[in-house]
Amino acid sequence: RFNTNEGVERAEIRVIKKDGRRENFDYEKLKRGVMRAFEKRPVSTEKIDKMLINIEEKLKRAGKDAQTSYIGDLVSRELKKLDKVAYIRFASVYKDFTELDDFKKEIKGLIKG
Repeated sequence: RFNTNEGVERAEIRVIKKDGRRENFDYEKLKRGVMRAFEKRPVSTEKIDKMLINIEEKLKRAGKDAQTSYIGDLVSRELKKLDKVAYIRFASVYKDFTELDDFKKEIKGLIKG
């Protein structure tokens, strides 16, 4: 008779913030931000979870430290593949859109790409 406690082992990654501060990578924080972008979108939780695991795996392979800009770029690329509306929602916060033209420019880039 034996018992196993299975769970996902989280990466030991330090996030380097824009101001130079460092903090531990918080998978749940990443998940909350991504889930906000997918709110009321027709994308399954399973697909979102796979995307998050893929992002975390890429971070693990990249090393112990990750710039917030690198993480944001990873998330952006994955969102573009999965759902363009969720991508625009995320980009509007990540890229700090302040004008309607910011949205227009990003959407034009999606249409061309």
